[in-house]
Amino acid sequence: MKAYLGVDVGSVSTNIVVIDDDGEVLVNLYLRTNGRPIETIKNGLKETAAQLDSQVEIAGAGTTGSGRYLAGVMIGADVIKNEITAHAVAASTMVPGVQTVLEIGGQDSKIIILRNGIVTDFAMNTVCAAGTGSFLDQQAARLNIPISDFGALALKSKNTVRIAGRCTVFAESDMIHKQQMGHPLPDIINGLCEALVRNYLNNVGKGKELLEPIVFQGGVAANVGIKAAFERELGKPVIIPKYFNVMGAVGAAQLAKEETLKTGKTKFKGFAITDLPHQTSSFQCDGCSNACEVVEIYEQGKVIGRWGNRCPRWDIVDN
Repeated sequence: MKAYLGVDVGSVSTNIVVIDDDGEVLVNLYLRTNGRPIETIKNGLKETAAQLDSQVEIAGAGTTGSGRYLAGVMIGADVIKNEITAHAVAASTMVPGVQTVLEIGGQDSKIIILRNGIVTDFAMNTVCAAGTGSFLDQQAARLNIPISDFGALALKSKNTVRIAGRCTVFAESDMIHKQQMGHPLPDIINGLCEALVRNYLNNVGKGKELLEPIVFQGGVAANVGIKAAFERELGKPVIIPKYFNVMGAVGAAQLAKEETLKTGKTKFKGFAITDLPHQTSSFQCDGCSNACEVVEIYEQGKVIGRWGNRCPRWDIVDN
């Protein structure tokens, strides 16, 4: 049976998905990157191989996320795509006719506008952590609450408490102030959820026409308090797809399938690469005033990929 592999390497999580010819998900893994992407990719591929039936053949592989080039040269990807494309493809596959995609991950957030299945507009926030999963993790830890309980507590709120959400520093200090004033914890947490949604819509979603169906994906979509806050603010229902936390990997797998159907072959190196030694290093190019920081990855002592350069000087023509 033919199947297609998608790998989404982000700063917080590394997600791996395998889909079959019908687009059904056979394997989905959500792993913490923990600052060690190479190790996490290898561990994830080992776990993926263990979950797959011996009759399954990987007929294509795709990568996305901030570490897509690293993952791409490691596994032998047929397609390496940005997160916007991957998330849009996954959302269109899971929710046909989707027109708005709200995506909030561990370190960034994005919005994608689709019309008739085509991306017509998008925006990303990669600068400020306000509203991202890592900030919510931090606040949950500070309040000594499991992040899995955060959203459910927000739904128990009886009164509105307004939290300043434009900046993580202001949001945290405002939460502490509200605690000192004696506001109940559910009200404060719900206030934080509403503040993060306002911040997202006023920055990432500013000037965008948010039409239904609206899909909410990314790790933060697990937070029912954020979903409820979106629905209150927008006055529209928000759909959370089944594989909301690995949608980038789903899109990468779909794109790999499309690519290999055109070429009739795959560059995927196989799961055996998990046993090979890999290292990365970087250097600053002095060829011009751009002074590019070039990153290179070694496999068994041989350079198999480079990225970060703005010209072809350091390109590897033949891997």
